[in-house]
Amino acid sequence: MHSLANLHRAQKRYGEAEPLYARALGSWEKALGPDHPDVVLSLNHLANVYREQGRYPQAEPLYSRSVAIREKALGPDHPEVAESLNELALMYREQGRRDDAEPLLAREL
Repeated sequence: MHSLANLHRAQKRYGEAEPLYARALGSWEKALGPDHPDVVLSLNHLANVYREQGRYPQAEPLYSRSVAIREKALGPDHPEVAESLNELALMYREQGRRDDAEPLLAREL
């Protein structure tokens, strides 16, 4: 599902990518539980679809959840936590929310 959704997203066919990412997320959550680190891939892909369309209110909780899952599973200083912090900070920066992005980028470093 991710591969096909990635193709649609690359072609900016968000209406076709979104349900595939959402379905993949549901499958991962059902199989592994909602807080498993492997769920993060689907969370981030779906959040990216929202962000690329300017649907920031829908993307933000997914990125935040990604950070929380990775911090809990891997610890706050793990490189994958930094990746999730970067995604959330990027979204804030795109919205002109520098005060929200800056502390996340500092943590990422």
